[in-house]
Amino acid sequence: MRQTLLAIYPWIKALHVIAVIAWMAGMMYLPRLFVYHWRAEKGGEAERNFIQMERRLLKGIINPAMIAVWVLGLTMLYANPALLHDPWLHVKLAAVLSISAVHGLYAGAQRRFARGERPRTEKFWRIMNEVPFLLMMIAVIMVIVRPF
Repeated sequence: MRQTLLAIYPWIKALHVIAVIAWMAGMMYLPRLFVYHWRAEKGGEAERNFIQMERRLLKGIINPAMIAVWVLGLTMLYANPALLHDPWLHVKLAAVLSISAVHGLYAGAQRRFARGERPRTEKFWRIMNEVPFLLMMIAVIMVIVRPF
């Protein structure tokens, strides 16, 4: 099995990167929608539109992309377990776990917004808009530069 996976490893890696791009695009857009939603009139048409947009983004792009990132990443680790001995990978995995935790925070917030609540503050969502990008930068630097 590992030999087969190693033979198609570049394809797995390419699909992994594509999934990361989709995941990060959604993770950076959803909190921006939360900012606009937070400012929308409660019960108004704009709020209904934001609820629908947020749900579709989360269920149609962000969740499937995250699943693909994890499945493909774990597949690469299974195919090449020696990577687990590299310190840079541990930092990258910590960044990915952190992004996954932010994903969970966003999913919970999406449900609360859908119920008509206004979780956190507009300023909080503006700040949270940057968090996935910063964590992604750490992950990419670890993979490309491999500083240790």
